[in-house]
Amino acid sequence: MKHGANIYKYAKRIECEPQELIDFSSNINLYQPEINFSLSSTEVAKYPDSEYKDFRGFLAQKYEIKKSQIALFSGATSAIYELFSSLKRKNVFLYAPLYGEYEKAALATKKNIYKINRIEDETQAPLEDSIVVFVNPSTPEGTYYKNIKELMSTWMELDCTIILDESFLEFEELESMRQEITSYKKLYIIQSFSKFYSCAGVRVGAIFSNKKNILKLQTPLWHLSSLDVNFLKQRLSDESFAVKSRETHKTQKEELVNILTESKLFTEIVESDSNFILTYATDGEQLWEKLLEQKILVRKCASFDYLNNNWLRFAVKDEEAHKALKLALGQVKILFT
Repeated sequence: MKHGANIYKYAKRIECEPQELIDFSSNINLYQPEINFSLSSTEVAKYPDSEYKDFRGFLAQKYEIKKSQIALFSGATSAIYELFSSLKRKNVFLYAPLYGEYEKAALATKKNIYKINRIEDETQAPLEDSIVVFVNPSTPEGTYYKNIKELMSTWMELDCTIILDESFLEFEELESMRQEITSYKKLYIIQSFSKFYSCAGVRVGAIFSNKKNILKLQTPLWHLSSLDVNFLKQRLSDESFAVKSRETHKTQKEELVNILTESKLFTEIVESDSNFILTYATDGEQLWEKLLEQKILVRKCASFDYLNNNWLRFAVKDEEAHKALKLALGQVKILFT
């Protein structure tokens, strides 16, 4: 499983409808209120502003940066590929495991790829004047590296270009490094909006960097639809959404950890600062199969560097989904004993 949410493939495999599967592999915010959104026929009929000045101004105010420091793309993955295309440095250091598209983008742009196992030692330094990629909070285990400023200081001393992915930061209001884009000219922040704002179908991602770097990035005209922009602006403006999301996330994450712990099927449950929990089971592959038979789909982690399919990741879900998981784990445990 290279990505979550491949429910159609697995539903077909066990001969059920996709909606019958409970998808713990997809790490989208569990809080998904009814959408009260409309777009006038006038807005639909006209071309959007090709520079998205109003929307960038809105984001600048929200994230306390300048609109000239924002570039918009049709999703964070698109942003990653364009950024790698724009960077001339050839050596890329990936602090792995991490989101797999970073390696694909590096390969596509013919970079020299080096990997540092950040789980063993995140302080290992890259080569001077290289590109560094670091995801914080990390994936697949959701660790927020509180020493990120110290790590960045080392990379800055080595004159590295820093790509810092903060796509999972907002679930727990963790400290961002956005403000550093003014003081360090070779820093890029990747921001996905789909995870926290429950809108994977709305394809908008951003890069935050200094004005000079932003001007070098290329995007097609009208690469974002009026629907995408207006929906996301409404969702990001809704403070009650953010508050309710974090309240629900906190409660349900604690419940998920309790369920996984009480099952006694896992030898390791990794503490997380995000909306998913990484676990280890000595018979993880078999456990995954048995859960799928119970119509529970979780993320196998062999596609991540340094992990194998005994590592399983569970996204935080709602109370009903957690009850189904608890029941399924109980039934699987009987089969294992």
